[in-house]
Amino acid sequence: MKTLDDYMRLNYRMEVVENADEGGFVVSYPELPGCITYGQTIESAAANALEAKKAWLETAIASGTEISEPDSLEDYSGQFKLRIPRSLHRSLSEHSKREGISMNQYCVYLLSKNDAANSK
Repeated sequence: MKTLDDYMRLNYRMEVVENADEGGFVVSYPELPGCITYGQTIESAAANALEAKKAWLETAIASGTEISEPDSLEDYSGQFKLRIPRSLHRSLSEHSKREGISMNQYCVYLLSKNDAANSK
């Protein structure tokens, strides 16, 4: 069984979202459900996040709650196969040629742009 220090050293993904309505920043750890905090500045939010992470882990250890380990990018190959209509394939090919980049680069750009827009 891991200790608090063991868990604190693990690289859990921290998400920081600006609170446009009230100001400041909301910080959470998606892999630690319910571990969320706030700070007026990005620095105070990050400091509060470490305290919240520690308190969350202490509570989980004391109560015997299962603590998942952080996701690792090594779990993902960076590749997937996708079947698309021929007309879309042609369109993507034409757009990428106009941009002067490979179709693969163009598709990564489109996916990244859409992912960023949907993660807000």
